[in-house]
Amino acid sequence: MTIRSQKDLEVALSRLKSFENPSWKLEQYPTPSPIAAEWIWNMALRREVAGRAFLDAGCGAGILGMGLLLMGARVAYFLDQDEQAMQICKDNYISLKKEYEIGEANFMVHDIQLFDGEVDIVAQNPPFGTKNEHADRKFLEKAFEVASVVYSMHKYSTKSFVEAMCKDYKFKITQVWKYEFPLKKTFAFHRKPVTTVEVGLWRMEQT
Repeated sequence: MTIRSQKDLEVALSRLKSFENPSWKLEQYPTPSPIAAEWIWNMALRREVAGRAFLDAGCGAGILGMGLLLMGARVAYFLDQDEQAMQICKDNYISLKKEYEIGEANFMVHDIQLFDGEVDIVAQNPPFGTKNEHADRKFLEKAFEVASVVYSMHKYSTKSFVEAMCKDYKFKITQVWKYEFPLKKTFAFHRKPVTTVEVGLWRMEQT
């Protein structure tokens, strides 16, 4: 099978397994397949995917890295500190391998700060910092260290924080996409079946 359209990609990603027992401390909210598909499709249109190496940091079930592999990435590094999430990620890769010809995957269960590889691009949806303010800081710091192009999703209300980080690490923001990110009722403290949060997807490039 091959991916011929953004809709094909969205359908393939929608079939992946998600978190079974999400952790509120780790803010494990899966990236919705329509958002992930549009994100990755736009990267492919920029000729940034085929043949390249990626880091999906805080990967959870791996939807971003899986999408990149489906669009021709050479290798995806999946990194998460949650062993259960990583097992789901591995299962998703095995499932996709049965249907599609996709690149190599490397799975790492440890903190983002311990990643010592080098990749072409980082594509990440780190914790939003709802439970721990700026929990996404270390993800941006590592991303700027290991790649010259970074795609990273954050709450849009933290716009000034992302801009300041870019300036400190000599990266420039080349594009920002805004989305209404649905947070389904997952934990006991959630009051509504679905709450939406305004998020931004930043594309950042080393100057």
